[in-house]
Amino acid sequence: MTQLSTVRKLVEWAGKYNDPAYFQEDPIAFPREFLHRGASLRDIEIAAVFASHFAWGRRSMIVRDCQKFFDQMEWRPYDYVSSGCYRDDDTSVHRTVKWSETASICRRLKEWYRWHPSLEMLTAEEFRSTVFGQKEDPSAPNKKINMLRRWMVRNDGKVDLGLWKNSSPDSLVIPLDVHVHTVAIELGLTSRKQRDMRTALEITDFFREIFPGDPAKGDFALFGYGIDNA
Repeated sequence: MTQLSTVRKLVEWAGKYNDPAYFQEDPIAFPREFLHRGASLRDIEIAAVFASHFAWGRRSMIVRDCQKFFDQMEWRPYDYVSSGCYRDDDTSVHRTVKWSETASICRRLKEWYRWHPSLEMLTAEEFRSTVFGQKEDPSAPNKKINMLRRWMVRNDGKVDLGLWKNSSPDSLVIPLDVHVHTVAIELGLTSRKQRDMRTALEITDFFREIFPGDPAKGDFALFGYGIDNA
């Protein structure tokens, strides 16, 4: 495709696939379920933390394991985090994610919520260390965190939740994983082989030209390309 025809297709895919119908069996369905239940912001944030953390692999597997995890929480995420009593063993809850890892995340969330009403004020880099307990790494693409931030910030009334009102959609970064990276190279959005933050920002800047003020809308375009060209 020429660059002009590529841009036209990306706009078309973003418009078509930014639709809840395509995300019924998807990790975002879990924080959305808590939103529909009228749950607190903290409940929804915690649901988003774990749904995004489990978001790798087949969608059916992700949904199955999220269901199992929220069953363990008795569908009361903030109460579970606040209780200090977590399942904490070395069996798998989702792929290589163990129950002990989720327990550590819960402890860090409990400590954060002692002093803060929301996770919104955390930058992606701060989120990485404060919530997930990972070392700082400016080159890391932080795919799961950027996915969570897209869910919580974008507010067009369609797929994303738009609950973080003090954050700008223009600040969002495309969640970069293997699939997104492969598609972006194929479409000529980047030529970089490294799957790092520099590449994520390059792809984001491409979409900022197409969707001014809302570059993460491009995530739906790349999702649509994967469906239309499967």
